Amino acid sequence: MNRREFVQSSAIVGLGVSLPLSSLLGCVSGNARIPHSNEYRELVFNLLKDWCDGMIKTQINNPSDPTTHGLMVCPGDDTIHARLQDAIYPFFCMAKATGEKKYLEAGINAFEWSDRNVSLPDGSWTNDVNPKSWNGTTVFGAIALAESLKYHSDLIGEDRIKRWKERLLKAGKFIYSKFPTIDATNVNYGATNIYALYLLGHVLDQPIFIERSHELASEIKNYFTTENKLLFGEIKPSAHKLSEKGLPGIDLGYNVEESLNSIVIYAVEENDEELIEILIKSLNSHLEFMLPDGGWDNSWGTRMFKWTYWGSRTCDGIQPAFSLLAAHNPAYGTAVIRNTELLKKCTADGLLHGGPHYVSHGIKPCIHHTFTHAKPLAFLLDRWDMLPTIDSKTPLPRTHSDGIRYFEELDTYLFSRGDWRGTVTAYDAEYYHKKDVRQATGSSLSLLYHNRLGLLCAASLAIYKRMEPLNQQNLPGKDIALTPRIESYKNDVWYTNLFDLGASIGAQDNNGQIRIKGHVKLKNEAREIMTGSASDFAITYTCNDDGMEIAAETTAVILNPTTFVLPIISASGEKVRQLNDRKISIKKENGEVIVSANLPIKVRATPQGRTFNMVPGAEALPLEVSFDQTRNNVVINIEVAGW
Repeated sequence: MNRREFVQSSAIVGLGVSLPLSSLLGCVSGNARIPHSNEYRELVFNLLKDWCDGMIKTQINNPSDPTTHGLMVCPGDDTIHARLQDAIYPFFCMAKATGEKKYLEAGINAFEWSDRNVSLPDGSWTNDVNPKSWNGTTVFGAIALAESLKYHSDLIGEDRIKRWKERLLKAGKFIYSKFPTIDATNVNYGATNIYALYLLGHVLDQPIFIERSHELASEIKNYFTTENKLLFGEIKPSAHKLSEKGLPGIDLGYNVEESLNSIVIYAVEENDEELIEILIKSLNSHLEFMLPDGGWDNSWGTRMFKWTYWGSRTCDGIQPAFSLLAAHNPAYGTAVIRNTELLKKCTADGLLHGGPHYVSHGIKPCIHHTFTHAKPLAFLLDRWDMLPTIDSKTPLPRTHSDGIRYFEELDTYLFSRGDWRGTVTAYDAEYYHKKDVRQATGSSLSLLYHNRLGLLCAASLAIYKRMEPLNQQNLPGKDIALTPRIESYKNDVWYTNLFDLGASIGAQDNNGQIRIKGHVKLKNEAREIMTGSASDFAITYTCNDDGMEIAAETTAVILNPTTFVLPIISASGEKVRQLNDRKISIKKENGEVIVSANLPIKVRATPQGRTFNMVPGAEALPLEVSFDQTRNNVVINIEVAGW
């Protein structure tokens, strides 16, 4: 069927015009019955359609110029995001669902742009227009093309099908040779190739690809931690590298939004019961880090430089893995619904924005977030009849949890008491020691959440660095870290516990009070300890039903100005009142945050009244409490009042 025949004869066209949305959704995968999980399906469909429409608005339509025709222009930066072949799958899915020609043409044009402009003789597509740039991302484009051919080849003619299958075979041969083992590079590539080669093997009738996928699936079983079955291997130069504390490289965002998806899809389709059992344990542990509103706590992850509150910036999304296995744990259904709702909240003008406060701070979105996260929504619609019933009746683990949970392989505590949820971490794994991008560590409070008010504290990079310049936007304004911390400047050099990889923490829960205590040193980015003034501190985080207390103290003499910085997550427009020199109020939608201290509190001046950090895409009010040279401790209390 060519494009003209598609528009003229597609039965779906008539359905799209005459039937209500619920009936239309029932036809997406060829089944007109009333679908299960109808509300979730409608959420997925509407969001995918919104994203496809938003991407089309950015796409260049100029057939006379093959270097630009089909390209999507990124509103957030002047970078060409060359992985456009990924967008073919969501566009084709929406074309089938609605019968609208614009989606079919958008998908064809996006794919053909990539194949004209970033295709190499070895079968790969590069991640950039530079032919020498990274080409491992070929695996993601190959999956998108294969899914499109598997489910939607009836939308295109036989000549195009033949040509695209030949192109897909070249990509498959590249993947086969580029990643022979799980540890050929970061674990996300080895994990994704499990499903990629399995899928391509079936679509192209290539048994050798399927055999390799089986080998990789057997190998991946050794990449889950003994303690909690967290997938490890997001670290350089080797996936097996351990930190000074003996901890593996783990990144929550890449795991839940990319690697685990491919492993789960393979395991379900192949009915690998042993692997499924491991995956359920792994998903359960990863789910401990989801907040009640569907946000992810990746404050500690090795690739946290790409953390945004809903996930990871260039990955796909959590929907496939948690949806496919929801029958094993109904809370997975709650997870995918809450996270998809959060994605919708972070969407404006048809594009997914990289955090909850992009719009309020006037930050434009990166197109990359949308075309990657659209793919798993298409996956759900095309496989809806394979899914178990998905609803939000079962609470997430962190919604009703109480007490402390220690993750040994992360040297990280999660705590819950009343409506308070938080994370304290001393995780010391570095993604790449030659280009250290410091995520939260140093016994820092890397996240604080309140069930009524939402996110209150969230870590950023200690210093914002574009580890992957093509995949990270420039930081607007002055770089102010969002991680709560002790800091001091000496000769204009910054010293803080955020650079103390050797910090230690311990916890106890007695008489209704959770106490997590860390011992830290103030160090500079080169990991040198500050001299000439107090550098050894104890930080104690105490949580009970009524609120949080942060106490920082030292037994040494403070000769250099030293401050505890507490950035409170707060969108522009939230009213701030200085009640007195030691108490500040921030009015939020469902209540009021009251911050008080034993010493004066100051608000660091910022041009817009808030600082903004790309990690995790949030605005904050930076509060400062300076140590008094006659008093070697700072005590800060955080409480919530009113509705």
